[in-house]
Amino acid sequence: MSAILPGATLGVLGGGQLGRMFVHAAQRMGYFTAVLDPDADSPAGRVSHHHIHTDYTDVDGLARLAGLADAITTEFENVPAPSLEHLSVARPVWPAATSVAIAQDRIREKSHFVGCGVDCAPYAIIESAEHMAVPPNLLPGILKTARLGYDGKGQQRVGTREELAAAWNAMGGVPCVLEKLLPLDFECSVIVARGEDGQVVHFPPQRNLHRDGILAVTEVHAGNMAEAQARRAVDAAVAIAEGLGYVGVLCVEFFVLADGALVVNEMAPRPHNSGHWTIEACDISQFELQVRTLAGLPLNAPRQHSPALMLNLLGDLWFADAEASGGPRSSETAVEPRWADVLALPGTHLHLYGKTEARRGRKMGHLTITGESIDTVRSTADFAAALLGLPIPLSE
Repeated sequence: MSAILPGATLGVLGGGQLGRMFVHAAQRMGYFTAVLDPDADSPAGRVSHHHIHTDYTDVDGLARLAGLADAITTEFENVPAPSLEHLSVARPVWPAATSVAIAQDRIREKSHFVGCGVDCAPYAIIESAEHMAVPPNLLPGILKTARLGYDGKGQQRVGTREELAAAWNAMGGVPCVLEKLLPLDFECSVIVARGEDGQVVHFPPQRNLHRDGILAVTEVHAGNMAEAQARRAVDAAVAIAEGLGYVGVLCVEFFVLADGALVVNEMAPRPHNSGHWTIEACDISQFELQVRTLAGLPLNAPRQHSPALMLNLLGDLWFADAEASGGPRSSETAVEPRWADVLALPGTHLHLYGKTEARRGRKMGHLTITGESIDTVRSTADFAAALLGLPIPLSE
């Protein structure tokens, strides 16, 4: 397609924080924006030129979005793929509905990984009671729902076939995947961007720490993982994108095992929480690449100019313990964290997502720390974590 130049309108399905940062990037580059989200007070809708607050399957709402936008993307993987397909009749839609549909279903996703020659954990598909007779070597394992699982939801560890059957019944007997539990060293992710012309660029692999299934810390710097591991992760992510004929920004998450082997975990057809550091630490962020792929603009390879560490900020911080947070407070009373003290630290970059109510477990923002060296960054991050009441140490 020919490039869609600034002055046009770019649309996005979804009004969360990822949509908000896409909107900011598009507006900075001179585009108008339109957001479709059922929440009239959505973070992205509040900063967009147009906000259509209807359901993602509402035909009239989709028609309004297609009438406003010259091209359309999505900010989360669980947007109904048929809605993307419906919009694609009238406007360019990237990523394509077919790519999003594969990412929405772990069974199809794993089949795609295997077809691309990328290793994943040994697994079995559980769709009926007859599938409980899994090979013994798959236990202990993790049972995951095939659809609608994210941030650790829809998952349960199982050690025996009896536990497997009980967990599957507790999940409602929906299609699931049982993955063998593997000895992990650490987790990482790779963000790639691919244009319609097949051009692919990527960011350095990101080393991630999760707590309770939710990303807590991302660290990116030279030497954060072995060079050979990093290259394998990048090559695997590119192969997965190429196999999809993908257009847009794609994040692929990996497990690095105790023996150094690399296995793919899952993919997200959108910018990713683990890539937020790119806003301050690179000359092109993941969100600018999302704009470029959607608009058919050239994809310059992003360059990291600073070591970076990102802290995910959940609503729990508003209810932090008194000692860690600088004064007595009730654990049931939401109190604004010590932002002024945090921002007094060098190299700190605060992003709050415009959500009006803090709730435990809710993603409220992130803090990126940059500096001349990773040692400086880590030291600053430790101070920031102490001020906010986050667990220390920040690394595994």
